[in-house]
Amino acid sequence: MAKLRFVQGPVTTPQSGSLNNTVRTVRAVYETHPEIIHAMLPRPLKAAARPEVFLQFAHVAMHVSPERTVEIGALTLALMCEYEGTPGGYVFHMSMEGETVVTSGRERFGEPKKIAETTFEKNGDHVRATCTRHGITFFEVDGTLGADQGKPEPFEEYFYCYKGLPSITTPGEFDGDVYLTRLNWKRNYSLKRAFEGKIRFHESAYDPLVDVPIVRMVSMDYVEGATNTSGQLLTTVPPEYIAPFWVQRNDAPTNPGIDVLVAGEKVA
Repeated sequence: MAKLRFVQGPVTTPQSGSLNNTVRTVRAVYETHPEIIHAMLPRPLKAAARPEVFLQFAHVAMHVSPERTVEIGALTLALMCEYEGTPGGYVFHMSMEGETVVTSGRERFGEPKKIAETTFEKNGDHVRATCTRHGITFFEVDGTLGADQGKPEPFEEYFYCYKGLPSITTPGEFDGDVYLTRLNWKRNYSLKRAFEGKIRFHESAYDPLVDVPIVRMVSMDYVEGATNTSGQLLTTVPPEYIAPFWVQRNDAPTNPGIDVLVAGEKVA
């Protein structure tokens, strides 16, 4: 009898739409220029009251099944916003290790994931992590764990993405509906400590995080514990809402971008 694994065989383990993980994570919130937030945020999302960016670097152990755990590093950045009264973050960058976790997140949830090389080192109270693509280390965080903040209460946070199929014939357009999706991330952290450190962005035409600069650091924490991740479709949106922002889902080193005048600057 011939075996053919290009067709799904019997599933012996019950599957769900969510994934249970354990994580070691540096979480930060920083302020950037409000003009940049407004230039980057797709409709129908609305900017939060303060021009804040959520940043997370996580070392994740993904418990795919009782017999299989996949460990990855993952960098996520999101603009703080809200949709119909529910606060969350619009995810504009996700880099992580592993083809499977990248393609599944892009295809299922519309996450703008890219394959990257990451490092995560925790030696005593010192933590250092990096993210590299195309040989360019465009992100690094380095610091020391501070005071114990006590075990936080479980909570859920939300992040918004867009899911669509770029047109097969017409660049800048889409085949079929474009969806606004929401990621539902349930957190049950067992440890939370203050984090004293430095986040650095380095120039990369492939991953221009330097274009969303840190104006003021709001908070930095180190956490460990369990997370449960899932998502849902919220609504269809006109394709033109997301079309100008689709470019950074792919590597586009020749993209010239746009000019944004921020407060305090003068037009040349």
